[in-house]
Amino acid sequence: MTDILADAPLLTLAILIALGGVAFLISTVAGGGGALVLVPVLNALLGVEATAPVLNLGTLIGRPARLLIFWRHIQWRVVAYYAPAAIIGAWLGGYLFAHFRLEWLQVVVGVFLVSTVWQYRFGKRERSFPMRLGYFIPLGLLVSVLGTIIGALGPILNPFYLNLGLDKEDLVATKTANSFLMGLSQLGSYTFFGLLTGELWTLGLALGVGATAGNLLGKRFLGGMKSITFRRILLAFMFLSGLLLIYGQLKPD
Repeated sequence: MTDILADAPLLTLAILIALGGVAFLISTVAGGGGALVLVPVLNALLGVEATAPVLNLGTLIGRPARLLIFWRHIQWRVVAYYAPAAIIGAWLGGYLFAHFRLEWLQVVVGVFLVSTVWQYRFGKRERSFPMRLGYFIPLGLLVSVLGTIIGALGPILNPFYLNLGLDKEDLVATKTANSFLMGLSQLGSYTFFGLLTGELWTLGLALGVGATAGNLLGKRFLGGMKSITFRRILLAFMFLSGLLLIYGQLKPD
């Protein structure tokens, strides 16, 4: 972990609260992407090894507020397919994160996210490939493994939700329910494998306070937004998140 935490702990906590607020305001309005944008920022602030546990703890704390706000929009059929596999994937991802160095996965995910802009023709297409409920079982396992290793992977799910026909509040609500259940499992795996120490708990809690505020503010913006505007913003943040992931791994040391 970098020296900033030791030299100015209160400043670090204040920065994390502010980052959580901005990231989850973006995440609510854009259907995800806020947490993934934080990955390179937290890498620089806290160090690569601390980023995934702190980010997943912070996002988990911020999700109950979003669940309450969007509860009536949750598509529970999707949750029933996705969540059980995602819970298993979180434990597998925790084991891999504790024992292997798999940073190159960020490049693969980044390339996929960047490509979505062309898949949807810059927001003009509502769907880019056929999607069925059963596909969410292997998807839940894979995304959970990758998200536990990288720290945030929300935008990669957006094309699959869109292609199933979910939009705006339905997409945000269903994605939040799936992410919350997966996050509980991720938290357990990080703790079990010794990846979440007392110091990191404090940092994650600070991030979660900001995330809660960002969720509440984001709901106000989402209600009056047109579907095509939502889709374009969503694609823009998938593109940005992909570029940040690729740059984070390919930049010179």
